[in-house]
Amino acid sequence: MKLDILAIGVHPDDVELGCSGTLMKHLAMGHKVGIVDLTRGELGTRGDAVTRLQEVEASSKILGIHVRENLGFADGFFQNDQTHQLELIKIFRKYQPDVVLTNAINDRHPDHGRSAQLTKDAAFLSGLAKIETTFNGYTQAAFRPKAVYHYIQALHITPDFVVDISDYFAKKEEAIRAFKTQFHNPNSDEPNTFISSPEFMEFVRARAIHFGVPAGVKYAEAFTTNRYIGIYDLTKLF
Repeated sequence: MKLDILAIGVHPDDVELGCSGTLMKHLAMGHKVGIVDLTRGELGTRGDAVTRLQEVEASSKILGIHVRENLGFADGFFQNDQTHQLELIKIFRKYQPDVVLTNAINDRHPDHGRSAQLTKDAAFLSGLAKIETTFNGYTQAAFRPKAVYHYIQALHITPDFVVDISDYFAKKEEAIRAFKTQFHNPNSDEPNTFISSPEFMEFVRARAIHFGVPAGVKYAEAFTTNRYIGIYDLTKLF
């Protein structure tokens, strides 16, 4: 299946938090959208890999995406090296996404920035024909996505552009809350974490407002780029 947009998150729930509104908006426009999680989030303080898998399935149904995979990289210990780059190259050549969305270039969690650079490097290398990969016994053709964009996460980063998700923010919250072990639950006896506090979901909403209001919309998700953004028609900007 060729995808129009492929979103990558190092941890299950990264995509939901960072760019799920953008994904749902483009799904509504008829685009084919998928997600790849690099790890199972097995080092997370709350829940475990099994509950994360159940939560991923629940969230994916809410989002309505076409496909979701997990590469099973080691949470906290994966590297931006040849072995991991080749696994992502196989994914890019398999789905041939026009646009890739991935983790923030720098963030509170060190995995996020490392994932961002890994994705960026693998996307470029995927276009080199002399790097040979196979899938299901067949040699894959070289393919390079048109663009890699980084969604903004916990730290404040000035965005290069924002996407209006006002019509999808409520559903974004629903998809996030599908990760029941990770976010605030007054009945949970698990340890409190940065994202399990009741204030964290307020932060998610405030961040969407913070990015939306200056652009003239209620809620937005924000991205940074590795290149200049070209505009065909100035009258189409909101």
